[in-house]
Amino acid sequence: MAKRPTADYLERILTARVYDVAIETPLERAPNLSARLDNTLLLKREDTQPVFSFKLRGAYNKMARLAPKLLSRGVICSSAGNHAQGVALAGQRLGCRAVIVMPVTTPAIKVDAVRSRGGEVVLHGDSYSDAYAHAVTLGRARRLTFVHPYDDPDVIAGQGTIGMEILRQTSRPIEAIFVPIGGGGLISGIAAYVKRLQPSVKVIGVQPVDANAMALSIRAGRLVTLDNVGLFADGVAVKRVGEETFRVARTLVDEIVLVDTDAICAAIKDVFEDTRSILEPAGALAIAGAKAYAAREHLRGATLVAVASGANTNFDRLRFVAERAEVGEQREAILAVTIPERPGSFRRFCSLIGKRSITEFNYRMADSNDAHVFVGIQVQNRGEVAKIVRSLERHDLRTIDLSANEMAKLHLRHLVGGHSAGAHDELLYRFEFPERPGALMNFLDRMGSAWNITLFHYRNHGSDNGRVLAGIQVPKREMRQFKSFLATLGYPYVDESANPAYRLFLG
Repeated sequence: MAKRPTADYLERILTARVYDVAIETPLERAPNLSARLDNTLLLKREDTQPVFSFKLRGAYNKMARLAPKLLSRGVICSSAGNHAQGVALAGQRLGCRAVIVMPVTTPAIKVDAVRSRGGEVVLHGDSYSDAYAHAVTLGRARRLTFVHPYDDPDVIAGQGTIGMEILRQTSRPIEAIFVPIGGGGLISGIAAYVKRLQPSVKVIGVQPVDANAMALSIRAGRLVTLDNVGLFADGVAVKRVGEETFRVARTLVDEIVLVDTDAICAAIKDVFEDTRSILEPAGALAIAGAKAYAAREHLRGATLVAVASGANTNFDRLRFVAERAEVGEQREAILAVTIPERPGSFRRFCSLIGKRSITEFNYRMADSNDAHVFVGIQVQNRGEVAKIVRSLERHDLRTIDLSANEMAKLHLRHLVGGHSAGAHDELLYRFEFPERPGALMNFLDRMGSAWNITLFHYRNHGSDNGRVLAGIQVPKREMRQFKSFLATLGYPYVDESANPAYRLFLG
């Protein structure tokens, strides 16, 4: 792609054709969050667009500017969500054929939404990368114009109208605008406009810690491709950002804040409490970033803007969000405590917890001397957690803080059942399987009958990938064959065999 001066985007944004289908979304104060942060937090409500996402802006601007001959042939894109709906609706309004290639793992609610807007859905592959490659091939064969989700100047300019609206909608001096980053189209468009008109306003990107391709690319000074990408915030789950978006972002974006899954869940809850709207994980990313930045910088009395970028989420995912929001808000501690196995010790433990609410409690006898407790406790902040741990340790109750232990929060809390005397040579691994028929059998077929499965826990979190925790008996002499099996499996995995929570409760 030929390089363009950043200034060129000002004219592109000012003349972008988005309002045939998009609305000028409100910029609303979040009263509860503003009070808690001691700053004014304004939410740019892109979740109120007709497709519940900002993606409509860029898709329509791109398609509306196509030559009539190209438009008459139709367009094609690859997407598992919001971009797909934007292209489908744009095609419907422009009277243009719109073919959408989606991974076979895409939830039915998203496939149905695209079809309801007139899109022709083609299901192909397990991942976005598979769908993208097929869309490019199919587009060439059928002479359809490819509408890229982010790495296109017209798409970037369409998203940039959000920055234009933000500056027009408030007269307050803005400290910073927080923008979620996937491929980089949204932040490139906003930054190109805002930095031209008000360069003193910080434009800050926000990415999940496990989907940080833009942050790594800017740090390295070149495009970095991730081997694996976290899928919780699927709207920003991009392994490699665009060439043009990288060029613009590395020049204009002030910094990138990274947040984890728990912080995103907490932000979803925060926005719900202020607006009664439920954002998708990627849609709440900017709010989580604004909270983290305000705390880190000790800001007081500043005006912050966060782009609430979308609200296309599966209802089933909400149970996971609710479970993790309290931890993300640092209002719940997850602890493992060893107490003496004798009468009165449980009562003594509870008295040390005091009047704090216990959110979860799992108890299992380890042996005749000790019992292990897995407990969730409501707290006010992380400082309180440290005080609880110190108090328990002073009373000779061995305590491990598991609040940041992913395996413990995701699986172990549902599995506390004790050790297995017969599980010799047991290894513990976390896997991610694509949510499609046959994925489990594929795993078992590849493993064959070489090793015995001693533990298996699966939980559907309403996302494209299922999470599995598996215990497998592997004699030491067979470790080479087992490592070879893992290398050819094709599913992301994490070795949890040395995890202290596993050692304490199950190993």
